[in-house]
Amino acid sequence: MLTPDIAVDLVTDSLHVVMLLVVVLVLPSLIVGVLVSLFQAATQINEQTLSFLPRLLVTLLIICVAGKWMTGYLMDFCVDIFHRAATQLG
Repeated sequence: MLTPDIAVDLVTDSLHVVMLLVVVLVLPSLIVGVLVSLFQAATQINEQTLSFLPRLLVTLLIICVAGKWMTGYLMDFCVDIFHRAATQLG
C-alpha cells in the first residue's frame, strides 16, 4: 500500500538524485561559461563559438570523468526503489 509518507519519501529521494546529477554536470559548465564571458567582456571579443565550445568540452570531460560514478549512483537508486516496492507489495 502506497501511503502519502512513502510517496513523499520517494519524491524527495528522486529529486535529491536528480539535483545531484544535474549539479555535477551543469556547475562546471556554468563556471567555465562565466570565465569565458568575463574574458569576452575584457577583450571585447564577441565570438559565439568562443562561448559555446569550452562549455561543451568541459561538459564532455565531466561525462568522461564522472560518467561511471553517475551511472552507478543512478543504478543504485533504481535498485533501492525496486527493493522498496518489493517490500511494500510483499
